[in-house]
Amino acid sequence: MIKTVHVSHVGRVRPVNEDSVFVRNMEHGYTLGVVADGMGGHQAGDTASRLAVDTVAEDLSSLDPDMSMEGVRAALGDAILHANEVIYQEAASDERLHNMGTTIVAVLFRGNEGYIGHIGDSRAYKVAPEQVIRLTEDHTLVNELYKSGQITEDELETHPRRNVLSRALGTDIDVSVELTPVSLGDGEVLLLCSDGLSNRVSRERIGQIAGALDIPLEERADRLLQLALLAGGEDNITVAMFEHQEEAAGQRIKGWDS
Repeated sequence: MIKTVHVSHVGRVRPVNEDSVFVRNMEHGYTLGVVADGMGGHQAGDTASRLAVDTVAEDLSSLDPDMSMEGVRAALGDAILHANEVIYQEAASDERLHNMGTTIVAVLFRGNEGYIGHIGDSRAYKVAPEQVIRLTEDHTLVNELYKSGQITEDELETHPRRNVLSRALGTDIDVSVELTPVSLGDGEVLLLCSDGLSNRVSRERIGQIAGALDIPLEERADRLLQLALLAGGEDNITVAMFEHQEEAAGQRIKGWDS
């Protein structure tokens, strides 16, 4: 089975939480998780992220019990593209919302296998024994600069425009969704988060905490949230975690300190 948990916090600076999150174990062995980080200011940002999460959740609320993995991939991609259309049309119909958009990172599991879909800089990490693997690539200006050799890897984390997105959900009528296969073995963890976590907590620390299987999943999620707050908490913070529990339940992944 896949155990799930999610937490979200407005942070220490922002007046409104523009993040939205949805996590659910559904019928026929499917599990869905969605994290969206809205932009465009109060009302616009939280509207965009809510529309993204609500649209994807509604579109995927009833799935064929015998769907192939290619079907899972197509269903997730189609739902995200539909959310793009919904947000774009809503922004076009109300000038108060005309700048709104959102990131999205979502996972649709069938059993312990599935696909991640993402646009923007919200991230997915897989925590396995002695390693934490980042599964998504940020759609940001600085990442494009890094890939073209204009800045170094060290400059990625400190560049003054590191939060400028090169791709977002709802800002253009056409958008491309990155779709990545994912599977979870016993005791492995998938973590989805907004940049309020990933900008403040290192990948290694995320792995140490998420992989501490002797600690309840809910407590691990809260520890990550508290670390981001202690590191400044300038942004909204959202974490969703998915753990495949069989023989490894109750044990701790070797190699991580709690």
